[in-house]
Parts: sequence; structure tokens; C-alpha cells
Amino acid sequence: MGGGAGGVSSIEEYFRVNVEKKLFIKVPEQEDHDLTPATRLLEKRREMLEVENGLTQQKEEFSMKMESLLQRREELARKESQLKESLLKFDKFLKENDAKRNRAIKKAIEEQKTRGLKELEIQQLKDQQADLVAKKERGAKAVDTNLMYQKYLESILEAADEFGEVKDLLARHDTLAATNQELLARAKEAQERTEADRLRFAKITEEKNNIILNYNNEIAKLQTKLEESQLRSGKFQLEWDLTLKNATAKTLLLGQIKMATSNLFSLVKGHLSSRVSNSADTCQQLDKIQQFIIDLSDITSSYTAQDRIAYLAGAQSAAGALNTVGTVAAAGAQVQSKAALTAN
Repeated sequence: MGGGAGGVSSIEEYFRVNVEKKLFIKVPEQEDHDLTPATRLLEKRREMLEVENGLTQQKEEFSMKMESLLQRREELARKESQLKESLLKFDKFLKENDAKRNRAIKKAIEEQKTRGLKELEIQQLKDQQADLVAKKERGAKAVDTNLMYQKYLESILEAADEFGEVKDLLARHDTLAATNQELLARAKEAQERTEADRLRFAKITEEKNNIILNYNNEIAKLQTKLEESQLRSGKFQLEWDLTLKNATAKTLLLGQIKMATSNLFSLVKGHLSSRVSNSADTCQQLDKIQQFIIDLSDITSSYTAQDRIAYLAGAQSAAGALNTVGTVAAAGAQVQSKAALTAN
């Protein structure tokens, strides 16, 4: 709905702007007061007719343009359809060509593989033929060599009377060869046992030497630990003596502080005419002394110079009390400093 209203508004604006451009119709800024109402009405009607004629002409032109646009859109749609059809045909043609090319490539690859297999088979047959020829030649050479040995054995049989046939001579040779191999095996085994015993003896000797060396190292480590323990023991003894000495000194200092605090607290209590309650806690006594000094400082600072002169002229005992309070304040500060040191 919003889009339709926007379209109608834009069309009306379009017609209004075009009519104003073509007809040069402008609303006068100021009415002519000399015209009669009837003349004004006729002028308005004339302007309305001109506007309606202009709008009608604009509508006809707009309708013609819209019809032309529809025709061009139909033509574009028809050409687009033809183009799509041509593209589909061309794509089909390309796919068919690709399929044919792939089949040809596949067939060529298979033929190349078949050719390679056949060539490999031919080469294998040639290699087998060469092996057979070489084996035949080796067999011929072996026959010639064995014939020479056969003649040699027959000559031995003619010279020796203990062997009747060649196979007896070969059996005797096999027996002697087996005995020789057995003796060689026994000698090798005895040599291996001897070598094993030598290696085992060397290994045992090395292990024993390592054990002795480890024991020596352990003894050296224990000796070092003993010396370190003796040094630490002496150091701990010195530290203990120093700690005991410091504890004694701090205990003495604490007693002195408590005694000084008690004396100052007695002085403050005497000046306050026993208005301060008794307390055995040193911290509470220091708090009372501090409060007394603060109150006294506030009192003295509240007096004017003239009041102080009159006061000093008329009360000698109060001056003595102030001197005493100053002494107490100095002693209290010293006691607090000592207490802080003791706490640390």
C-alpha cells in the first residue's frame, strides 16, 4: 500500500512539474485587488482548462511512452529467450565435445598402458631367454670342469688300493671334511668362551672399581655434610646467644618503658585530681597521657595574649603545672617511641 501511494504521488508530481514547464503557469504571489470576483473566477476556470488540457496531453504522451516501453520489454524478453536457447545449445555442444575428447583421451591412455605392459612382457621374456642361455653356458662349463675332476679321481683310484670306487673316495672326503668342520666349530666355541670369560672378568673388575669409587665419593660427601653441619651448629649457637641477649635487652627496655609510663600516668592523674580511672595496661595509660597533652594544648591555644599575661601574673602554681605538663609530654613522646621500637 505504501508503494502504491508513493507511485501515485510521484506520478502526480511528474505531471505537475511537466505542466508547469510547458504551460509556464505560475500562481501569482499577490492577487490583483482591482479584479472583480467574476473576472477572477473566469481567470481561474481558464487556468483550470489549460491545466486539464496540459494534463490530458501529458497522459497521452505518457501512455504512448508506456506502450513503447512495453513493446521494447517484450522485444528484450524475446531476444533474451533466444539468447538463452542459443547458450543452452552451445553448452550442450561443448559438453558433447568434452565427452568425446575425454573418451578419446581415456582410450589413448588405456592403449598406452596396454602397450607398456606388452613391452614390459617382451623385455621380461628377453631377460628370461638371456638367463637361460647364461645358465646353459655355466652348465657346459661345469660339465667340462667336473670331467677334469672325474679323470683326477679315477687316476687316484688306480694309484690307491684301499678305495674300490669313486663314491668311496668321495665318502671318505666328506667324512674328513665333516670332522674338520666339527673341530673348527669346537675351536671357535672354545675361543668364544675364552673371550666371554675375559669380557666378564673385565666387566666385574670395572664394576668393583666403580663401587669403590662410589663409596669414596659417598664418604667425601658425608665428610662435607659433617663439616657443613658443624658450621651450621656454630652459627645457630651464635644466633641463639644473640637472640637471648636481644630478648634480655628488650625485656629490660620494656620494664623501663612501663615504669616511665606509670610515673607519667601518676603525674597526669595527680594534675587531674584523680578524675582518671586507674589502669594497669600500658597502652591505655599512654592513651590517657596523650589525651591530657592534647586537651592541655587546646586549652592553652584558646587563650589570648592578654589573658595569658593576666593568668601568668596571677597564678604561679598554674605555671608550675604547665612546666610539669611539658615534662610529661616530652617523656610521653619518648615512651611512645620506645614502645614502637619494642613492638618492632
